[in-house]
Amino acid sequence: MARNSRQSNKESKFMRKIISFMHVSLDGFVAGPNGEMNWIKVDQEIFDYVGQRISKGDTALYGRVTYQMMESYWPTAGDKPTATKHDIEHSKWYSKVHKVVLSKTIKNADLANTTIIRDNLPASINEIKQQVGEDILLFGSPTATHSLIQQNLIDGYWLFVNPIILGKGIPLFADIKEKITLKLLPATRQFTCGVTELNYLLDRES
Repeated sequence: MARNSRQSNKESKFMRKIISFMHVSLDGFVAGPNGEMNWIKVDQEIFDYVGQRISKGDTALYGRVTYQMMESYWPTAGDKPTATKHDIEHSKWYSKVHKVVLSKTIKNADLANTTIIRDNLPASINEIKQQVGEDILLFGSPTATHSLIQQNLIDGYWLFVNPIILGKGIPLFADIKEKITLKLLPATRQFTCGVTELNYLLDRES
């Protein structure tokens, strides 16, 4: 059993990681009680920083609600006369990145550059992790995040902690059954708007 465990740990080091990218309040909420996100601080400094990092990514992971919100805006955002620098750059990236969506209700199986995962989540996610490519970014998607955490499928967190205490809302972490040990990576940053970036990886050997 010990040999199999060591082999599993060795293999996992060479697999792609799923990294949860999330804006979060100081008290751990990712949205208000009704999904409000108007408290999130974003500016050109953050847009440029995030854009530089995600430009290296080739796969984006979404829950259904977040994916449909993205689809309603980003495919054509860069074409509008009022498009900002961020709109143009992110629209181009969104169009070329491979999208993986967790959904039991999306019917169209022929979406361009998109994979729909409807069931058998652990096997489907681990199959994608074993493919050649960069780490997989999970954007927002709190419900999907909760499901992936509960099945031990998230490998790290890229958090932007906003200087606000919401008091109530949708939590980043919910129904955690066992403790999750994390390692804080050296790469952290404080932005002029007051947001602090934190990077964590799971410490699976502890």
